[in-house]
Amino acid sequence: MDTLLIIGYATSVLIGLSLGLIGGGGSILTVPVLVYIVGINPVLSTAYSLFIVGVTSLVGSVNFMRKDLVHYRAALVFAVPSFIAVFLTRKFLVPAIPDPLLSLGSFELSKSMAIMVFFALVMLAASYSMIKKKTVKEQNSEQVQFNYLMIGLEGAVVGTLTGIVGAGGGFLIIPALVLLAKLPMKMAVGTSLLIIAAKSLIGFLGDIGTQTIDWQFLLVFTALSVVGIFVGSFLSKKIPGEKLKSGFGWFVLVMAIYIMLNELVLNT
Repeated sequence: MDTLLIIGYATSVLIGLSLGLIGGGGSILTVPVLVYIVGINPVLSTAYSLFIVGVTSLVGSVNFMRKDLVHYRAALVFAVPSFIAVFLTRKFLVPAIPDPLLSLGSFELSKSMAIMVFFALVMLAASYSMIKKKTVKEQNSEQVQFNYLMIGLEGAVVGTLTGIVGAGGGFLIIPALVLLAKLPMKMAVGTSLLIIAAKSLIGFLGDIGTQTIDWQFLLVFTALSVVGIFVGSFLSKKIPGEKLKSGFGWFVLVMAIYIMLNELVLNT
């Protein structure tokens, strides 16, 4: 077995570990691991990421369901427009992106490069969300209320974003559920995992028939990520989540800068 493939499989455990420890973040690593370590094309990597993130998040959400920390009505209001957006994005928008996307003199912005640069920008936003200190106050479950329009619009935006870059978007979903649906933080995390799972897997359906899927690789990578989420869930009871989240945020920031430099400077 190729050394880089072994490293990729080992890293898949870390992806699940992150989801188990801090309730998110792992999905933001999936595409860079698949592209830079395993050597898979960025467009196909975003498809694989949807499946890996979807299955892993679904497994992670089960524990929250058992503790009654998933608000199904909030998930439904957010998820329906998100489902539609992510499926349409994968089925029609991503295949329609021209390659090259832009040519200016000797500079050519390929489809793969554009996706990775956009992904790096999403990583920058995610890192900021993880590094900054919490300013959102916890809400009591009795106070749950909905801004249906804003939740629906946020769902559509996150669905489109997920469809393009293959990341779950938990760093956008959780604040939306806390601020717009007034959910307690723990319930927002559990609800977010369920939303991420459903929309990622639905988005992946849009790739079936348009991408050649290596199912053996994908299932092994996903299984290892699921192992990681169980280990992370166990460790989360012993390690302060906020410190981990901040440290992981700085790591994501460094990776985002590396991707930007790699795509726009080193590869030009």
